[in-house]
Amino acid sequence: MIGIFFILLFGALYLTASFVLPVILAIIFALVMSPIVRFFRRRLKIWEPLSALVLVVGSLMTLMLGFYMLSDPITNLVNNAPRYAAAVDHEMRAVRDRLDRFQAAQQEVRQAAAESPSDKPQDQKPQEVIVKNPGLLDNVTQTAPQIVASIAFSLIFLFFLLASGDLFYQKLVRAMPTLSDKKRALHIAHDIERELSRYLFTITLINICLGIAVGACLWWVGMPTPVVFGALATLLNFIPYIGSIMGMALVGVIALAEFGHLTSAAVPVLLYLACTTVEGQFLTPMIVGRRLEMNAAAIFLAVAFWGWIWGVVGMFLAVPLMVCIKVFATYVEPLTALGDFLSAEQARQPDDDDD
Repeated sequence: MIGIFFILLFGALYLTASFVLPVILAIIFALVMSPIVRFFRRRLKIWEPLSALVLVVGSLMTLMLGFYMLSDPITNLVNNAPRYAAAVDHEMRAVRDRLDRFQAAQQEVRQAAAESPSDKPQDQKPQEVIVKNPGLLDNVTQTAPQIVASIAFSLIFLFFLLASGDLFYQKLVRAMPTLSDKKRALHIAHDIERELSRYLFTITLINICLGIAVGACLWWVGMPTPVVFGALATLLNFIPYIGSIMGMALVGVIALAEFGHLTSAAVPVLLYLACTTVEGQFLTPMIVGRRLEMNAAAIFLAVAFWGWIWGVVGMFLAVPLMVCIKVFATYVEPLTALGDFLSAEQARQPDDDDD
């Protein structure tokens, strides 16, 4: 029964992604922004709907400003996409030609070693069929209305969540049957809110610093539109491990088209790798701390799973969902093993018998 339940649950999440994703995004941002709304109400006596409106409008203006500032560089990259694809195709053809020459040499060796090589008729060259797919601009034009509608729905739902104030906590307390359950439910809700806010705030600051470092390094080596690569590094670093690989691959493709040689194109990629290595191995563990550290294998598995279910957006949501599940598991005794699995490995204490 448990297996059937999870199969149906994940199938429903996959089929209803267009509705579920905006809802989950709104809930996560509501958990992050609720302490701000609560602070405005208690300290500054500002009505919750007013502070919610300011936060939602501010988020919308930030998105619009970011798109406006990056629109010209991104347009240039999109317009140069055929040139980048041609550069990659040229290098792939060169590698394929080397392999073909190697295979031809092997074939000549086999024919020379054979006692009586048979003259086989030359196979007729198959006719090349070219399938013309829709262009990038066509795909963007088709998906843009759906993306705009999802963002609008998520922002409106976020406003209602923030404007309701502590209504969710009041309903949660009333729904619990006993006093101990009421206290536990409030502790879970407050801990999820606090841990998720702390995690996203610190990770956002770290990723912004990483984006600045990546943009500066790529500007130093002469890469075009380093601001775009810095912004992409900031966004992609919210996807652990896979985001860095995606960023390095994109930098490598464009560097190959700009510099025309693999050796020169490897320099920006290595600089990107150096920045992400310093961030992942030193900066993030030092700032985030042991309390918010999670199992690296569990993070990679979660990113792969939610990316399989929901695509790129699921990769962005993987770690925040893990934070929520980890906090919830620490309060529910049957889920203690799951919470231990999601947590980072604690330092091993020496046993008394080890002398």
